[in-house]
Amino acid sequence: MLKCILLLLSEYYYEIAVSHQNEIQEKMKNHGAHVALRKLPACAGEIEMESESVKDALNGLSREETIVIADMPETVNELLKTGWYVVIFYHERNRNQLFGAARYAVEDVFSLEYRSYEEAFKRLAGLPWDILETDRLKVRESTVEDVDDFYRIYKEPSITLYMEDLYQEKEAEHAYMKAYIDQIYGFYGYGLWTVILKKTGQVIGRAGLSIREGYDLPELGFVIDAAYQNQGYGFEVCKGILAYAKTELAFDMVQALTDARNMISKHLLEKLGFVFREDVSVRDRVYQLFTVKI
Repeated sequence: MLKCILLLLSEYYYEIAVSHQNEIQEKMKNHGAHVALRKLPACAGEIEMESESVKDALNGLSREETIVIADMPETVNELLKTGWYVVIFYHERNRNQLFGAARYAVEDVFSLEYRSYEEAFKRLAGLPWDILETDRLKVRESTVEDVDDFYRIYKEPSITLYMEDLYQEKEAEHAYMKAYIDQIYGFYGYGLWTVILKKTGQVIGRAGLSIREGYDLPELGFVIDAAYQNQGYGFEVCKGILAYAKTELAFDMVQALTDARNMISKHLLEKLGFVFREDVSVRDRVYQLFTVKI
C-alpha cells in the first residue's frame, strides 16, 4: 500500500516545490498517503547512495510503501539499484540529461492526483490496478494467482464453446499471464480484467477491453462463470466497462465480436446498445461484428 510520496529533488527544484508542498498534500489527505519533500545538496550528482544526505532522506521510510520522485540521474540510478520504486521528474534544468532505466516519468508533479501516484506505485511494485466497481462487482487487473480461478471457470464446456480455451499446461498460462501483465497492462493501460463478486470476494469471470489485430476500435470481451450466469452480472460489468472506456480512456466507440450461434452474448450486446455491422472472418471462423457509440 502506498503510504509515502517522497520528492527527492535537486537544490534548484526543491525551492520551487516548497511552495507547492501543501497543495500536493491536500490532494493526498483522504487517501492515507504522506508527502515528504527532501533537498539534495548541489554536489549530490557526485556522491554515492551511502552519503549522509541521501541516507537521511530515506531514513525511516519503507521501500515497500514509498514511491520516490527524483530529478537527478545519479540519484535515480542508485535508487533503482537498491530496490526503490522511482519515477523521473523532468523539468527545464534536466531534460538534456541521461537517466537510467526508470519505467515512468512525469513533468508536472503539482497537478497529479493521488490515483496517478498510486497507479505508478502499483505498476512498479507488481500490484494490480483497481479498475472500477459496480453495485455488486469489483473489476481489477488480473494476477498470476487468478489463473487457478480461470481454470475453474473454463472447465465448464459451455464456456469454451464459442471462445478459445486456456493453455493445456498451467505453467504456460502462468507465463502468458506474466507477459500479459507487463506488456498489455503496462503498455495500453487496459486489457482483459478479473471480475470479483464484492459480497464474497469470489472471482466469477473476466471482462475488459482489448485491441484486435487488423481492427482500430477497442473490443469488449467478457466471460462469466456458468454458476453465476443468468443473474445480470454480465450486463452489470459490461455496462461499467463501457462507462469506464468513455470517462477514463476517452473512447467514443467500442466493438465486439461474437459467434452467430452465441445467442446469449448477442442478446447481451443488443441490451448494451450494440448494433450489428457485418460478418467478419478471423482465423477461418466467421463472427458477427457489433459496435456501440458510447
